[in-house]
Amino acid sequence: MKKEDIFSLNLHKLIIMEINPHIESSWLEVLKDEFQQPYFLEIKKFLLEDKKKYRVFPPGQLIFNAFNLTPFDKVKIVIIGQDPYHGYGQAHGLCFSVPKGVVKPPSLQNIFKELKEDLNINPPEHGDLTGWAKQGVFLLNAILTVRENTPESHRNIGWEKFTNAAIENLSDKKEHLVFMLWGSYAQEKEKLIDNTKHLILKAAHPSPFSANKGFFGCHHFSKANQYLIANNIDPIKWEDLN
Repeated sequence: MKKEDIFSLNLHKLIIMEINPHIESSWLEVLKDEFQQPYFLEIKKFLLEDKKKYRVFPPGQLIFNAFNLTPFDKVKIVIIGQDPYHGYGQAHGLCFSVPKGVVKPPSLQNIFKELKEDLNINPPEHGDLTGWAKQGVFLLNAILTVRENTPESHRNIGWEKFTNAAIENLSDKKEHLVFMLWGSYAQEKEKLIDNTKHLILKAAHPSPFSANKGFFGCHHFSKANQYLIANNIDPIKWEDLN
């Protein structure tokens, strides 16, 4: 076996063992080249060092939760966030989502308000969006980890390159996806998406600071389902969060 092949196997093994032992197989295949890049090894090294000094969220087994719950072949809709919630117990690997029993953050409350206005769906008692993820809503944060109480602390450690690759693979290899880009940060990702193959929906961020500037009234949930139905794809049951 060649030296570079041994390195590749060892790196792959380290990534699987030390970052996440349960990366969904279809995503592992699609992103296998990224996992073998030097920058990804640097992410791993950074996280191992950061965890010695700080709490890092989400827990290691949930870093790739969005990928695990929404296999590549099942993706219908992509919602892009920035980085995970930085409070204890909030982040669980799905953008905008929090585990059951955790208080719903303001942006998530506004998402549910828009869902009510758009489709007359009453807000759930919890803020866990796992039910959406299991139906094909890929809830992707551009940055997959964060230091406790320090937003954007893991910006520019390499995650953006990795998640950009995920977006580009979705755009290139699939058809008739809906990309929901809320706020200027998410809208920077538009350049990665082929708008001749996919629907791109843009609005203000659901944060209380900007929701009144175009998020409320955007009707993205109904527009997404209309597009899916028009392309013979089963729509999302937005009310199904149990």
